Parts: sequence; C-alpha cells; structure tokens
Amino acid sequence: MHATFLGVRGSLPAPGPAFTRYGGNSPCVALGHDGEPATLVLDAGSGLRNLGSLLDGRPFRGTILLGHLHWDHVCGLPFSGAIDHPDAVVRLLVPRQDSGSAVDFLRRMMSPPFFPIEPEQLRGAWSIEWHDAGACELEGFDVLSLDLPHPGGRCLGHRVADRTAAIAYVTDHGPQALGPGPNGFGPLHDDAMALADGVDLLIHDAPYTAEEFPSRAAFGHAAMPYAVALAAQSGARELTLFGHDPGRTDDELDVLVAALRRTSTVPLSAAVEGSCHRLPDGAGRGFVSPA
Repeated sequence: MHATFLGVRGSLPAPGPAFTRYGGNSPCVALGHDGEPATLVLDAGSGLRNLGSLLDGRPFRGTILLGHLHWDHVCGLPFSGAIDHPDAVVRLLVPRQDSGSAVDFLRRMMSPPFFPIEPEQLRGAWSIEWHDAGACELEGFDVLSLDLPHPGGRCLGHRVADRTAAIAYVTDHGPQALGPGPNGFGPLHDDAMALADGVDLLIHDAPYTAEEFPSRAAFGHAAMPYAVALAAQSGARELTLFGHDPGRTDDELDVLVAALRRTSTVPLSAAVEGSCHRLPDGAGRGFVSPA
C-alpha cells in the first residue's frame, strides 16, 4: 500500500514562503495498492488539485471518501483536473446526514451565487452517495468508518487496510467533547482506539500544542500530546501529525516535532505535502521524501 499526502493543513490553506516545506494545502490523502495508481482518496481539500500530477495527467478512476463536509475538506472538488475530466470515473462518498441527498448537501456550497457550477456539472462519470459508519470494501481495500466527535456536522474517521498493511485517518477529532480524559485532552475512546489499533501508520489531527489547547478546545480539534498518547496506547507502529494549524510555520513545526520525538515511544513525523509512505516497511522506515 502507498499513501501520498496531497494536502496537510487544517481549517484553511496556508500559502507563502513560511509554509513551503510542509505544505499549505488543506486535507487530501491518496491511497493505492503497491505498483498501482491511487484509486482511493481521503478528503477533497485544496490538496486534491495535486492529484493530477500524482497520476501523471491521467484522469482519476476510483473513490473519494470524505470525512466530513467542512470547507477545508471539500474545497478542492471543482478544481482538480484529474476528477473534472471527460474520462474520469468518480464515486464520491459523503458522510450521511439527517435528511436530503448527498448531492443536495454538496450543492449548498457548490452552486450559484457562491460558485458558478453545481456538482452535477463536473465532467466525467460521477456517482455521489451517502456513506455510513461501519465496514465496507472500497477499491480493493477493507474500510472501517466510525464517528468522531467534531462540531458542526457529522465527522467520520477511517481505517483502511489491505492484505499487507493498515492505516488510520483520524481527522478532524475533538475527543474533549467526551470529557477531559486522563490528561485534559480528551479520553482515548473506543472508536478512536478501534481505528488506530495496531496500524502501520496513524494519521491524526494535531493542530494544537498543549499550551494552546485550553483556549482552542471548543474548535473541536486535538492536541498534539493526545495524538502521541493514542498512537502509543493503540499499538500504532508510526504516527504522522496532520491538519497543521494554518498559522504554524515550517520552522515552528520543526521545533515541535523535535520536542515530541524526545518523549514519544512511537516513531513520529509531521505530514509533508508531496511525501509518500510505502507500507509496510518497518516502523519509522516507510517515509519517502517528495521528489
């Protein structure tokens, strides 16, 4: 299995020279089987624009699985030539909401006067469907989706596995909504533990430091120490911090990652736009730098 980070920022894209090493695009991760092109994409933030380069200009044929419908996770949908293409074949799966259809919900953010076209006007062969919590098979992967606490609409985390490896994609995640937990950052609750249990790679929401967390806990995101604790307790083999705060510079991330590595029992990195993890390859040895 290979996992390529196409966008790693949370909340809002972050352009500019202070953000070039880790990258400024919002969430998008592309998965594929060994030796094959990416066919399963997690989230559709502004990083989705990078999918065309990953596929060497070929149209995408596969599934896009959304975690939730906040802007930073869907804003790339109309802007990727790999999916808005006459020869694209796209199945878009949207976390089920209380009423209406999946297309209706997407149309709320993608239609005039807020945007010039509607979802049905994207080129290619599209199906847009609800996705529920539970287990299913997508693009040859076994997928487990479970609800995560996050304000402002339903949010799902995903565990994706094949016969060789497993990853957990746990963003956006506000466990503090379930109580303070042992350290004030929220409990290591059953669903988060189930998603992360023994995975080769845990990709976890981690925009805030311990010091920042008290003033930002209501935003529904996780603190970095929570991600470290979840990785250790769940038996994850490697942790990648994800959803970087849009104001966090590359140099600041370097300092924070170095400090966390001194206390973490799990190999740890911060997600880098354009980087690829090839799994399994031993804990801490799956990282491939961008070309």
